[in-house]
Amino acid sequence: MTAPQASKPQESATGQWMALLAALLGWLFDGFEIGLFPLTGKPALKELLSRGTGPDVTDAIIKGQVDAWFGVIIAVFLVGAATGGVLFGWLGDRIGRVRAMSLSIMAYAIFTGMCGFAAEAWQIAGLRFLASLGMGGEWSLGVALVNEIWPGKSRAFIAGLIGAAANVGFMLVALLSMGMQTMLKDLNSGMQAIGLSPEFVERLLSNNGWRFLMISGALPAILTFFVRICVPESHKWEEEKAKGTTSMWSNVDLFGVLAGCLGAMLVIFVWTPNVQNLAVRLVASAAGLTIALFGYLYPVKMYLSRAIVGGSISREQSSAINRRMLFGAGLAGVALLGTWGSVQWAPKWAGDLGKVADAKFAVEWTQFWLSIGAIVGTIVAAVAADRFGRRATYCGICILSLLSCVALYQLNDAYSNKYLFFVCFAGGSTAAMYGFFPLYFPELFPTAVRATGQGFCFNFGRVLAAVGGLQTATLIKAFGDNFPKAGTVLSAIYLIGAVLIWFGPETKGKPLPE
Repeated sequence: MTAPQASKPQESATGQWMALLAALLGWLFDGFEIGLFPLTGKPALKELLSRGTGPDVTDAIIKGQVDAWFGVIIAVFLVGAATGGVLFGWLGDRIGRVRAMSLSIMAYAIFTGMCGFAAEAWQIAGLRFLASLGMGGEWSLGVALVNEIWPGKSRAFIAGLIGAAANVGFMLVALLSMGMQTMLKDLNSGMQAIGLSPEFVERLLSNNGWRFLMISGALPAILTFFVRICVPESHKWEEEKAKGTTSMWSNVDLFGVLAGCLGAMLVIFVWTPNVQNLAVRLVASAAGLTIALFGYLYPVKMYLSRAIVGGSISREQSSAINRRMLFGAGLAGVALLGTWGSVQWAPKWAGDLGKVADAKFAVEWTQFWLSIGAIVGTIVAAVAADRFGRRATYCGICILSLLSCVALYQLNDAYSNKYLFFVCFAGGSTAAMYGFFPLYFPELFPTAVRATGQGFCFNFGRVLAAVGGLQTATLIKAFGDNFPKAGTVLSAIYLIGAVLIWFGPETKGKPLPE
């Protein structure tokens, strides 16, 4: 692909490539950070939850606790990403895409690295929440920046690259983990040779080196220097700043985001083992989701009300933006619930299958082939959306995702090459959504609210996924510790997406809204 001609004198081809490179690296490391916990979560939680237990605590009890905490931490991560998407999206619309992106990358890198020093399961949950703030923000900011700098003819392929980059990072986690298994002894001796105590090195590298992998997640912090020095700001955003519209964002509106976060956390809390009453769970979940919805929407609603008074936007445009935010959140909720409630549990399931088959690296190979499928699927989805239209492509992805998940969980009962083929197929089908969203969501919103609007869409979908994902562990128990049945049931969510997409606009061939 050749570099595009700048549409304005300030937008050089070099600046466009630097913005794309920074965004791709940001998404790559974002995928790396996301992939860390599904791979390291089980050994980490098993170590932390087994510490100090008595002889009456059986392996079955520990396994149940690990499953429960695994689901809770995934849910906390999703809520944090949702909050970060709105928070950093707001920041990107107010102070600029590049400055906000630097802060988001720094946040997810530092707090992921700190997970390697956790001493309790709740500490990992807290740090994953803080890290996920940056991960959610980086997605919305990078998508807005690249779509505003690159011309329309290039956006479909670039949207595919966006999704592919995150999955390359996801794949790197698996490769790093497999490589570490053969390098642990060399790392042990090397670390001691530079003066680290044997006790510290043993703690760092024990249990498959999960602490070392978590600490390695701090490396992307270096990327922030490149972003600040080399990446140009979006000139579409600078035009909005010159018109004075960026000043209509107010700090006080962020209390709405805080309320939304607390509402989402309430939902998570009532689905932990601490609360057993079903009626309480249902009522609290409804209340928490309502608070989260209005809380996350609040900054945009307040901005739009000020813009109406200032004459920069009409009431009809304001209503359309609000409708599209809810519509986009529904689309993302379908995709993310399918991913986090079903497919993201596949590496953990592979660990159980691998033990029976005495297969080495079953978890890592599962994550690797999920990623390979996802890399291909994201690029194909974006190109297909540009060829066949946005709505038909999304509908097709939903149908294919449902079929691939059912095939994976119902046609496999052992770890084998056939199992890995279906893993790759499911990874490509379900992850195709993440090549579609970077193309479609920016087309739903004008420049002034693009980062916040698409950040809300993608990341409020994570709240919906968190609520649904919490049911995975419950369903596993309900089906007699049978994960394939639970994963199959949750994959039915794609049927909703196949219908929902037809209520939205078809944006193929249309320019980005100004």
